[in-house]
Amino acid sequence: MTANMDVLREWVGKTQEAEDIVTPRLVAAFRATFEPHLAPTAKNEAPLALHWCLAPDTASSAELGIDGHPTKGGFLPPVPLPRRMWAGGEVEFLSPLSMGDTVVRRSTIGGISMKDGRTGELCFVDVHHDYLRGHEVCIRERQDIVFRHVASAARKQSPAAPSASADCFNADFSWVVDASPVRLFRYSALTFNGHRIHYDLPYATNAEGYDGLVVHGPLQASLLLNLAATMAKRPPRRFRYRGIAPLIAGQNFEVCGRHEPSGELSLWVAGSSASITMQATAE
Repeated sequence: MTANMDVLREWVGKTQEAEDIVTPRLVAAFRATFEPHLAPTAKNEAPLALHWCLAPDTASSAELGIDGHPTKGGFLPPVPLPRRMWAGGEVEFLSPLSMGDTVVRRSTIGGISMKDGRTGELCFVDVHHDYLRGHEVCIRERQDIVFRHVASAARKQSPAAPSASADCFNADFSWVVDASPVRLFRYSALTFNGHRIHYDLPYATNAEGYDGLVVHGPLQASLLLNLAATMAKRPPRRFRYRGIAPLIAGQNFEVCGRHEPSGELSLWVAGSSASITMQATAE
């Protein structure tokens, strides 16, 4: 199924805005989902990575596709590839969010490109977000979303994860986190994420060809970001992350970090058999 790039490029530059409030209930639910794996914050300051829970898309049930995501063709372009993944991105932190803040997220489609991957066509959509408190930009972000063909249960198409065993022994700091279905359910609820790969086991394995329920990309990135701030004893100025392979729920995984001579932090998530599922750097 070949995408019509002339049609898709019409979405470049498309914008939308959404507003939310950093409420005590949201902060309490976020902390209950992640603690004790959160970096310390100042009084009344929102936990790091809470911005990924603000102003989620609240499409009605009638507007959802079979995968549980809102159908494409609204803000996101109508990419004719059904499988959607959060591939990576970059976040710049300019000012911390605080309890009670009213936050506007201004989003723009920055670019769309097609590539040939190991499993067929891939469509990359870059989405840029500014999180504003009044006229002040507190967080600036680029998210990379990739669309691809659906794998079958008989012929799984998930990329093999590289071994992280050597890196794990060289970590300066690490957390062991359980990838339980309850944690996945709570994070889906926090972000109003209906993607069925995170809670519907038959769909995840039979329809999309995964080995089990899939741990959210932003959940992993949230842990890496908080580990970086814990190691540096302050929030990073810039955080870059990239998904490497699916992290399958049901077993513990490691969130690891190492100080580099350059002053940056190298970070990674290691799943079962010490396989890397996400990598990141923090300045």
